[in-house]
Amino acid sequence: MRVTRALLAQASAALSSLLELSRPADEALSLFFRGHRSLGQHDRAFIAETAFAALRRRRSLEAAAGSAAPDALLAAALLRIIGLSGRALEGLVDEKLVARIRAAGAESFPAAVRADLPDWLWDRLVAGRGDAEAMRIAQGMLNAAPLDLRVNVARVTRDAVLARLGEDEIAASTTPYSPAGIRLSGKPPVNRHPLFRDGLIEVQDEGSQLLAWLLAPRRGEMVADYCAGAGGKTLAMAMLMRGTGRIYALDVSAKRLAALAPRAARASVSNVHAIVLSGESDTRAKRLAGKLDRVLVDAPCSGFGTLRRNPDLKWRHGPEAVAELAQKQHRILAAAARLVKPGGRLVYATCSILPDENEAVADAFCSAHPEFTPLPCNELLAAQRIPLDTGERLRLWPHIHGTDGFFAAAFQRR
Repeated sequence: MRVTRALLAQASAALSSLLELSRPADEALSLFFRGHRSLGQHDRAFIAETAFAALRRRRSLEAAAGSAAPDALLAAALLRIIGLSGRALEGLVDEKLVARIRAAGAESFPAAVRADLPDWLWDRLVAGRGDAEAMRIAQGMLNAAPLDLRVNVARVTRDAVLARLGEDEIAASTTPYSPAGIRLSGKPPVNRHPLFRDGLIEVQDEGSQLLAWLLAPRRGEMVADYCAGAGGKTLAMAMLMRGTGRIYALDVSAKRLAALAPRAARASVSNVHAIVLSGESDTRAKRLAGKLDRVLVDAPCSGFGTLRRNPDLKWRHGPEAVAELAQKQHRILAAAARLVKPGGRLVYATCSILPDENEAVADAFCSAHPEFTPLPCNELLAAQRIPLDTGERLRLWPHIHGTDGFFAAAFQRR
């Protein structure tokens, strides 16, 4: 498309709102578009793509442009990421700025700048994974995430959904690990598709889908999604239980849980009971102590495993926030563990890539709770005929598995 001065000004304004970091980037962009309803579909797509590219690669673009100003970052993104030529920006961007951006050699940037990470986060990755693997992880986070769907296999087969998408000329393929996963080639508006409206598909990253199979709830059991949020994993668990048993969707946020009811109705799920918790010592949760067959704890975390989708997180969360989150994760896991009955299964998961929120929490739980025995995640997945072996604990990486970054550890109460 042809870039105009007016379109660049709108993209710069959108980027400025994202760089304020006062709210999640997707919310900030939605708010911007609500205030600029005259923008057409193609203009919106251009603004979204360039603004997110500049936010995602903020450090290296700033180094190339020699400026942190939104206009400069935008020009650098258009030249170095989007692939526009200097001629396309002629008369729209200062010629000296274009020349400086084009002349900048990334090989001369410090490693953290090339990785487009804050120094502290880069140092954490290097300490845990080494320089080469840390760079591969960082680069894997710089690509936009694909659009994954979870087929509601309790009501329709994955092959039937693929066939219907093919009829509608939507390019799609099966995901390599999740038995219910489909990956789309583009970003079509699936929330308008009849399959979505009829509750036959949900948007859910493949890594997130796998947590339901790791928990492996059976028909007729009593289970809990302890940090349910809007209920994506709750619905995946209900799918595996084929509408039987009872699922408690627990969360401290009434607003997040409110989104679950219409999603459950659309999926024809009626065995979910939502409970808004007052905290880790909620009296209603205490009544479930020792009664549940399986409990999933997808704990609040930094979200650094989702940087492909949420690049603002690496600029919004610092080491102090991670330390606070780790303390909260310890408390939540201990509280959730009380609900598990003898012989029951507990799964702790995050969408973080930091050991502070993952291995350290799981190890501390093992030490403090000898009544729980670790279960090997690779064997649990193999029992579900899922060809994925990352060892005793599940570790998913965008650059290796094509999913968001996830960690999970499983335990059984003696």
